[in-house]
Amino acid sequence: MLVSFSYRPRHSFIERFDPRARWIMSLALLFSIVLFWDIRILSFFFVLSILQVFLARLTWQETRRAWLFILVLSTMMILVNTIITGGGTIGGVISGGKPLLQFQLKIPVTGWIIHYVLTRERVWFALAQFLRIISIGSLFLVIPFTMDPRKYGVTFRGIGLPDKLAFTMDLAFRFIPTLARDFQITLDAQRARGYEVEKIEGNLFTRIRRMAPLFVPVTMNAILAGEDITNAMDLRCFGLKKRTWVESLKYQEIDYLMIGISILILVGSLLLRFVFHTGDFWFPM
Repeated sequence: MLVSFSYRPRHSFIERFDPRARWIMSLALLFSIVLFWDIRILSFFFVLSILQVFLARLTWQETRRAWLFILVLSTMMILVNTIITGGGTIGGVISGGKPLLQFQLKIPVTGWIIHYVLTRERVWFALAQFLRIISIGSLFLVIPFTMDPRKYGVTFRGIGLPDKLAFTMDLAFRFIPTLARDFQITLDAQRARGYEVEKIEGNLFTRIRRMAPLFVPVTMNAILAGEDITNAMDLRCFGLKKRTWVESLKYQEIDYLMIGISILILVGSLLLRFVFHTGDFWFPM
């Protein structure tokens, strides 16, 4: 049985909008955000994305795991790729600048000398990266928790995707929580048989091998579930003709307003970037 994210009706302001309008807005803001490296412009999109989270009435307990994943992933990327190595600074064009921290480190055995310099420009670029990632993550984090899973398929179909692709997206949104549920069930079953995950020791390959009692059942269940869904769709002649959907969606005036504002933001962003040549990396002098 497929499950979905922790959706429950909250009667929030965000839920008043048609799901299609929300996806159009999110995609428009996504394409706008990736155009800029100017932290002043990115701050505007950051405020919009965070405002959406508050308007959705999401609690920390509900979204804690998703936020931790986004924060840990973004922090590791920025630390390794920008702060430590400097490799992510727009192809390396940000060089020189005012040093904030510098030191030399000698490797004992090899005798290599590492000279590290952290500049003010690199710090501001890291902050711009952080705002981009958090803004994009916030935009799409809200959707699974505030969108009725019964409307996934009809929503993607309503924004112009073919039936097959719309249904594929529907299944994709249900795959992750379904896999997480199967993993938890398998873990509980193996613990009941005396399997202790916390006591797994050894090198990396040994630990992976000893995790087989968890990985193998979960993988097999996922494959079998996919086969069952495929067979059920084939028996119903899915894809031979244009299909109908149980749920129906209808745009309201407030949805047209959201779509219009989203398009204006996207057009304005394109003009700023390609006509007025605004939005390159900026930092205070």
